[in-house]
Amino acid sequence: MKLLNDNKQFKKTLELFDKYKRNNTEAFSSCIITQALKACTHLGDLERGKTIHRHLISSSTKDDLYVTTSLIHLYMQCYDMASAELLFDAATKKPLAVYGAMMKGYIKNKQAQKAINLFNKINKPNDIIINLLFYACAQLRTPEALNLVKKVSNKIPKSFHSNLSLITSLLDALMKCGDIKHAESLFDKSINKTLDMYGAMMKGYIKNNHAKKATDLFNQIKNPNELIINLFFNACAQLKTPEALKLVNKVSNKISKSFYSNPFINTSLLNALMKCGDIKQAESLFDKTTNKTIEMYGAMMKGYIQNNQAKKAIDLFNQIDKSDEIIINLFFNACAQLGTIEALNLVNKVSNEIPKSFHSNSILLNALLDALMKCGDIKHAESLFDKSINKTLDMYGAMMKGYSQNNQAKKAIDLFNQINKHDEIIINLVFNACAQLGTLEALNLVNKVSNEIPKSFHSNPLRITSFLDALMKCGDSKQAESLFNKITNKTIEMYGAMMKGYIKNNQAKKAIDFFDQITNPNDIIINLLFNACAHLRTPEALNLTNKIPKSFRSNPLIIASLLDALMKCGDTKQAESLFNKTTNKTIEMYGAMMNGFNLENNPIKTLNLFKKIQVDNIQGNIIIFHCVIKALSQTGDYELSQSIIKQILNSSSINNQIQYALIDMWGKSGHVNLAKEIFEMIPQPNQTEYTAMINCYGLNGMGVQAIELYYKISKEFLDEGIYICVVNACSHSGLVQEARLIFQSIAMKTEKIYNTMIDCLSRASLFEEAQKLIDQYEHNHSPSIVMYMALLSGARVDKNSHLSQNIYDRMRKNFPKMKNPLIAAAVLLANTYASSGDIEKASDIRDELHQSGQKKKMGLTWTAQFRAYDFTHPRSKEIYAEIEKLSAEIIQHGHQYDSSWITRRLNEGETVASALCGHSERLAIAWNFVANPNASRIQLTKNLRLCGDCHQATKLIAAIRKCEITVRDANRIHHFSTDGKCSCNDYF
Repeated sequence: MKLLNDNKQFKKTLELFDKYKRNNTEAFSSCIITQALKACTHLGDLERGKTIHRHLISSSTKDDLYVTTSLIHLYMQCYDMASAELLFDAATKKPLAVYGAMMKGYIKNKQAQKAINLFNKINKPNDIIINLLFYACAQLRTPEALNLVKKVSNKIPKSFHSNLSLITSLLDALMKCGDIKHAESLFDKSINKTLDMYGAMMKGYIKNNHAKKATDLFNQIKNPNELIINLFFNACAQLKTPEALKLVNKVSNKISKSFYSNPFINTSLLNALMKCGDIKQAESLFDKTTNKTIEMYGAMMKGYIQNNQAKKAIDLFNQIDKSDEIIINLFFNACAQLGTIEALNLVNKVSNEIPKSFHSNSILLNALLDALMKCGDIKHAESLFDKSINKTLDMYGAMMKGYSQNNQAKKAIDLFNQINKHDEIIINLVFNACAQLGTLEALNLVNKVSNEIPKSFHSNPLRITSFLDALMKCGDSKQAESLFNKITNKTIEMYGAMMKGYIKNNQAKKAIDFFDQITNPNDIIINLLFNACAHLRTPEALNLTNKIPKSFRSNPLIIASLLDALMKCGDTKQAESLFNKTTNKTIEMYGAMMNGFNLENNPIKTLNLFKKIQVDNIQGNIIIFHCVIKALSQTGDYELSQSIIKQILNSSSINNQIQYALIDMWGKSGHVNLAKEIFEMIPQPNQTEYTAMINCYGLNGMGVQAIELYYKISKEFLDEGIYICVVNACSHSGLVQEARLIFQSIAMKTEKIYNTMIDCLSRASLFEEAQKLIDQYEHNHSPSIVMYMALLSGARVDKNSHLSQNIYDRMRKNFPKMKNPLIAAAVLLANTYASSGDIEKASDIRDELHQSGQKKKMGLTWTAQFRAYDFTHPRSKEIYAEIEKLSAEIIQHGHQYDSSWITRRLNEGETVASALCGHSERLAIAWNFVANPNASRIQLTKNLRLCGDCHQATKLIAAIRKCEITVRDANRIHHFSTDGKCSCNDYF
């Protein structure tokens, strides 16, 4: 029986035992009982062992040391601690072997503290007992355990120091308890270093994230065994560097081929290759392996997930006949990474097929919850979570993380409040949820939790980082700065949290100052720097982008953020050059360029890039679709919008995420009915969707409808954006009293809300009331140039040159450094003088602007792009002939050209009619009739405000030619109908 046990033939041991039992009626010897129990232990056959205990152990062997020890070992290894403890307590004599069996059992059952408590009862422990104590302390990994290790190691007899096994377990305990220096000192002093000692040190280095030290130690070993090679590959896997990959290849080529028959070596090699990013070599090795183990499949699946190739992990899963719990766990992780409807369907299918026994596995259940949440099936996840009886902290964590990822941070916080004892991960997640909310209530919770958590949590850099992030995102920069300044060992992640927070709080300059403090920035920090530069949009920020080493430009995310910074800082040429030189363009790079083109009002380039994405068969995402819709909003071209939107909706399963953008687009192209259709399809509109619809009504002169919708909105949704849009809608429809009532009802009036109300009063020529509102605002705030521009614009419409001059003089006094707004104000002032008949004064102002090198904004109109007095179009002769024709028609119908809209001296040979007919909007209308003489609908977009004469002429053209004309100017949309009326009722 002993021989069979020694050869691990435990079933044959028990078969022999049964044969002996049948042929012998006398009591069994302790030797036979011990061997039988040993076989039961290795097979995990607790019931068989219990039968031997109850029926076959005689009174003579009951108190036998070997039998008692074997029984305790059986019960402990089969996780029946209660029976083992009963045996131990009942034993009259407790030799060291019995204590050893109990301690070993406690360690096996992850009850290391009980093992230590038992050790403290022993008077004279031998080297085996001390060895077990070190194992128990290694399992605990606490400061108290470390102190005990040191205390015992200092007390043990010197003779014990020659026990290499004991030295190995001591090294293991020191490393696992985090005392690397002590372990290194002991290791260096050891003369006869064994492979086990090297293994303990390497394992410890890996555990303490010192993988480089593990590989350095490996290089000292002449003849590594399989365990050492396994640890070496694990160290390289942790490093994940090109250098580590070179080491992996070097060692894998040198080791004996016999090692490759070891599935553990193969698995760790696959793991190292995948984590170092060499997927092709890993795939090659995997494909060549004949006897693939479940662990190898696991290493490949895990590698695919870590390399963002979840689809390949799922394909590999489908090749496995019998998946274990680890493989299913990885499968759920892969589906979670994909986060698609197809992945969700797979999750549901597999979760219904797995054995019921798997459902008791909390780790698996946790992965399933995570997959459901990341695939967006919150209800299913909630149902599964609610049904779970034994909820673990990991499950709470998966749910909280899922809520945050699905923008339901409030639910994450509610779940946090149900947990009695929080661990560090849960604390981290609640800070993340509070950071997402960014409210005063969230800030209060952050402070409450941070004050209540144990001080030991504050030594965790990850917790501090998430704490800083939450404080910054909740707007408490001062407290975050105070905490950051107190930290002695600042990590790169902490700097990142502060920089990100400054950017969010519109303090990009501070983010750049923080960057200057960092010695070795990583890719994330460089990315944040470019984000900060993009926010500043200054020449200084642009210069800073050029100082970053080109070595960082191998990262596609870095390139995308650099493109974004260049575009927002106005260096379009450099951005286009970098974009064109980049071979492997990502969707993020396209997004950065498209967004940049939109910001500089170049929608055609945005749409051209979208065409390139389609030609190159690149999958668009929500950001790209938003850029395209924004570009279409800028063009205001109905037919183009309709054709492209059909393509987007056909290729996108995320229509609900672009609804507000579509409402905005159709509103800006003058198709309120289409915008309203989309809005009414939304079962519960959110803040953004309400804002878009009210703005749509306002732009199109439908102030009454905007007000009606405003009063239907829940109070909790009312914010600055909605207030601005509804007051603006009143402004464009002349509903001054309604605007007053809404303005008076607003508790927290921001600068932008004041701006909009002053614009409304100025449009109605209520200048005294508008000035009182400015005075009221300036009582507690610095002057705002936007308010004065609104007042000046109103005075221009009223042709009040005296008031305009007064306003302009105040603007020059209050805002002497605001160059561009003052140029716009000077142009408005000149136009006011011209419209009131003082052409000389208007010309003087224009001459002054010209001499100073300042240029006014040129009027442009899009259908095909025209500028004023444009002769560049290939069919210019036909266009100007059509202009003459239209002029004759409107004069015949009573039109008189209004010279007050000419804001300059007439050139030689120029008439009032020819000067006004050369405006870009007139040319665009004429071109449409040249291209299609029977046009029934024309749509134009103009970058400046429509001139009064063009407005009057367009009403007549629409009536004479029986053609609906829609013109979107800088302020609103004009719908000219075939009955000769405009939707603005001449209020613009």
